Amino acid sequence: MQILYKASVDLSQLVIVDMQTRLIGAMQLEAMQAAIKNCSILATAAAMLAVPIVVTEQYPKGLGNTLPELLTVLADTKANLKPVEKTTFSCAAEPKFCRQLSSDKSQIILAGMEAHICVLQTALDLLALNGNNAKQVFIVEDAIISRNPSNKVNAIARLRTAGCIITNTESTLFEWLGKAEGDAFKAISKLIK
Repeated sequence: MQILYKASVDLSQLVIVDMQTRLIGAMQLEAMQAAIKNCSILATAAAMLAVPIVVTEQYPKGLGNTLPELLTVLADTKANLKPVEKTTFSCAAEPKFCRQLSSDKSQIILAGMEAHICVLQTALDLLALNGNNAKQVFIVEDAIISRNPSNKVNAIARLRTAGCIITNTESTLFEWLGKAEGDAFKAISKLIK
């Protein structure tokens, strides 16, 4: 696997982890609103640019389904996604999730919650994949959240040390675009205004 330090539209797959209805009440309101907004922007741009998207739900019976506002965005993008249900903290420990990973996409762009549990464990497991399955992991810092902000800070430090690329929503979008021209650039620029 070739290591790149910027996200490539041709190599990326977006994973939105556990953005669920019963988890949001435990989050700080302003941080949660920002994470929802940025996950929505990422999903919209990914769909426009034909970047595959995987959405997960941690024990939806207890924690609820994916947030309606995010499902609406995904439906509007015609992504027609059915979230992958799991009980493992790491998405990569769920066989249904692994089957949805594109073998020709070596970069995983991770967003969602909680940063120090499911996002962290997923990233670490994805980094450990070998051979043709090897993945480079990008953590979208402004699109992840934890109940306790210090847990998010700790998770980001661990993820950086483990070899993840720590990025943000706008950097990811403009790396995917590569140039300031065309219909996709105009549409995606409107998303961040």
